Amino acid sequence: MKNINLIIDDTPVTVPEGTTIMEAADRIGVHIPRLCYLPSLSLEGACRICIVEVEGFKNFQASCATKVAEGMKVRTNSPEIRQARRDLVELILDNHPMECQTCERDGQCELQNLAYTLGVRERLFAGKRKEYPIDDSSDSVVRNSEKCILCRRCIRICAEVQGVYNLNQMYRGFNTVVAPAYMDPMRESVCINCGQCINVCPTAAFIEQDSTEMVWNALADPGKTVVVQVAPSIRAAIGEGFNLPAGTPETGKTVTALRRLGFDVVFDTNFAADLTIVEEANEFINRLKKGERLPLLTSCSPGWIKFLEHFYPEMIPYASTCRSPMSMLSVLIKTYYAKVKGLNPKDIYVVAVMPCTAKKFEARRPEHYSPEGFPYTDAVLTTRELIWMIKSYGIDFNRLEDGQFDSPLGLSSGAADIFGTTGGVMEAALRTAYEKITGESLADVNFKQVRETTGLKEASLKIGKQTVNVAVANGLQNARTILERVKSGEKQYHLIELMACPGGCIGGGGQPYPQNGHYVLEPEILKLRAAALYSIDEAKTIRKSHENPDIKEIYDRFLKSPGSQLAHQLLHTSYTHRFPRGV
Repeated sequence: MKNINLIIDDTPVTVPEGTTIMEAADRIGVHIPRLCYLPSLSLEGACRICIVEVEGFKNFQASCATKVAEGMKVRTNSPEIRQARRDLVELILDNHPMECQTCERDGQCELQNLAYTLGVRERLFAGKRKEYPIDDSSDSVVRNSEKCILCRRCIRICAEVQGVYNLNQMYRGFNTVVAPAYMDPMRESVCINCGQCINVCPTAAFIEQDSTEMVWNALADPGKTVVVQVAPSIRAAIGEGFNLPAGTPETGKTVTALRRLGFDVVFDTNFAADLTIVEEANEFINRLKKGERLPLLTSCSPGWIKFLEHFYPEMIPYASTCRSPMSMLSVLIKTYYAKVKGLNPKDIYVVAVMPCTAKKFEARRPEHYSPEGFPYTDAVLTTRELIWMIKSYGIDFNRLEDGQFDSPLGLSSGAADIFGTTGGVMEAALRTAYEKITGESLADVNFKQVRETTGLKEASLKIGKQTVNVAVANGLQNARTILERVKSGEKQYHLIELMACPGGCIGGGGQPYPQNGHYVLEPEILKLRAAALYSIDEAKTIRKSHENPDIKEIYDRFLKSPGSQLAHQLLHTSYTHRFPRGV
């Protein structure tokens, strides 16, 4: 590739042809302010905050969208540039609500931080401001158009990464607003509740539905036994909220923090991840033997499932009928655990700590309510919400001792831990399916063929005499690619893992906001979080779901066998076609 020589702020730079001015400046440690730009999304050039002077050009150039040229001379700072940037930010701020101190993103708002670094100290422009009602119709995502700065990040990630195309700009000029088609409420749109719009929003135009007040009230109710469960990817990301490096595994401290908050019982969602694998492996093996309803599509991601219901209803029969680990564990808490402890299920309040805003939607699906009409999962907290609760309670997270999960729903294998990263469900399922199909013990439980998935990955594996074709995809635009290959007959797979969020659950819509200038969903951060989960897996003695002794016990004492009538009643569910518009 041809190299280009240029000068940025009197410093010679050599970069590959096709590099933008912004990228070239980053290479020499010159940070050009930016707002609409995200490296994982297409170039927009909407905010103009990243303007620079280029010798020979009359007007300022947007550095995010201007490619370097041989001999180019660039200046990223001058009195004129700084004033222009301040003017742009001041114009944005003067059409923005004046409620920083009470805003969800206070201290973690890119617009707020930008105003500070550019030296914006007052609001200079008076006049009419945009006014829109808050759309809190969704179980997962709240849209506040008054805080929108029209950077279009949400539009781009919803289209380019998720393939949902739920958001776009409506109207023109002063009346421009980002919303679903026909200005429908989020609940009535094709939104899959993944929360990626929240992750990339630089302000608080998108946030999750707040469940913290419900949980505080439950913790204060002496008549409730409050049980909490923790998803695998939480332990790989929660430390970021307390200034720990990305990828620091913090299982023990998380357990202790939850006890300090007042939860009566702390269970591990990983236990149910093991249970999911046993049930799903049984389902897969039965379909494989009969040669019917293949490929089996995994069903742990609620965002992916809603996407399936909206856009690929003809593929619903291929989806695993297994509930997600969260829902499986919630069901067992209000059935098996309630029976063991002699508790009335209505007096048990189940809280799930999840990396995923779509889990809030999942908890309110009618399929996940008991026959008596109460929800199995009463409240879902995102990682961000739990971080805030811990800080609000005055708990010094970094100084906590490691705690242990409670029994009998707290022991898990290493296979369950890797559920939190893309390819992890596939690998966990293969560890069990291989041994169940062949009757042989795996010498090496690591299926690295399905790891480190960036987008999508395919593999063919030999299991006994059978060649099993598998595929893994994260980000639903990649799911579209794989499903279209299946529909056209171009590819014949036996098992497909599909996750709504980039990187899988570690990149969920409820994970911590970016720290220290990092962008949300930066590949390096996702790799570090994934590495944390693989390290937990490697350190465990039990690394196969079907070898978890507590899983064996719950089948012996309660469920009888994988795929039994009771197991189907409690641990399996069904899905339905959702029209393009409507819930």
